[in-house]
Amino acid sequence: MSRLDYVFTSESVSEGHPDKVCDRISDAVLDAFLTEEPNARVACETFATTNRVVVGGEVGLSDRKKLKDMLEGVEQIVRDCVKDIGYEQDEFHWATLKVKNHLHKQSAHIAQGVDRDGAGDQGIMFGYACRETPELMPAPIQYSHAILRRLAEVRKSGQEPTLRPDAKSQLSLRYEGGKPVEVTSIVLSTQHESESQSSDDIRAIVEPYIREVLPSGWITRKTEWWVNPTGTFVIGGPDGDAGLTGRKIIVDTYGGAAPHGGGAFSGKDPTKVDRSAAYAARYLAKNVVAAGLADRCTLQVSYAIGVAKPLSIYVDTHGTGQVDEALIEKAVAEVMDLTPRGIREHLQLNRPIYARTSAYGHFGRAPEADGGFSWEKTDLIEALKKAV
Repeated sequence: MSRLDYVFTSESVSEGHPDKVCDRISDAVLDAFLTEEPNARVACETFATTNRVVVGGEVGLSDRKKLKDMLEGVEQIVRDCVKDIGYEQDEFHWATLKVKNHLHKQSAHIAQGVDRDGAGDQGIMFGYACRETPELMPAPIQYSHAILRRLAEVRKSGQEPTLRPDAKSQLSLRYEGGKPVEVTSIVLSTQHESESQSSDDIRAIVEPYIREVLPSGWITRKTEWWVNPTGTFVIGGPDGDAGLTGRKIIVDTYGGAAPHGGGAFSGKDPTKVDRSAAYAARYLAKNVVAAGLADRCTLQVSYAIGVAKPLSIYVDTHGTGQVDEALIEKAVAEVMDLTPRGIREHLQLNRPIYARTSAYGHFGRAPEADGGFSWEKTDLIEALKKAV
């Protein structure tokens, strides 16, 4: 039986974190290629360090001349991303950093399997949903994201001009009867303008926004606060620590509250099941919970490169299911085509909707009018009920 009384912790990082800078650039490159051609192939990796960004990987377009033109535009994409995030430091500035572009044409050996509508690689992907928040996400990761997203808003609006882009948050929540009831500790480290600003000064800035974001009553007199616990945090971003695409996969998903298949998302076009099938798994798990079939749902799918049909579908409702898990496994396969093509078409993934996913989580976000976060819809409720 699952424990009902415990403390669980998750962390998030801001869009200015070095790894997230790289995720943003990789996904912005992907969006640019999908804008040019919905069936573009992209596997883009980014590395960032002091005043330097290196972009590499594989890309493919049907028109070779357009491919050449797109590759020439990558440097400007990098600079635009860094500018939007807000970096104008002496050693990491959007206008002066050096950009190296090593993107090249996609391998024909990889392309041949995908061209037959097969998966772009082998692998396992997980989706998860639970009733801890209105978004059907685990509370520690959902509110860790919310804190940093709010601080980014007030930084960019000019409301808090001394905050800088690089930041991390961490929440420890006490669960009682399986439900989050109290924040036992808050950790917030944020880059700031001046060495004269103390940890107490930074806490005075950020505390009102943290209290605004968290549910009423969760912060108590016993809650421990750790704001910039090491003191000064002026040098941040890739100047303070190198960044790479795909190093924050737990931040991107469920904060450690659910399994992860291991594959990163950013910079990968939707033929890559690391991304698209993980989105489909979240979509199905969320709809299972929204339909009242379970209070918690973990769903796994697996694939082989060049093979369209998933090799397996596994569902675990952690003892909260209203129907047998085998019935749910059968039902999800009935209500959605889980071939790579079927996922892309159902969720309309061949669109430039990915740069926005690169920070503050790929899940637990509101579906958007242009198709962004389509995997967060709960439009399969009636179909799932009928199928079981």
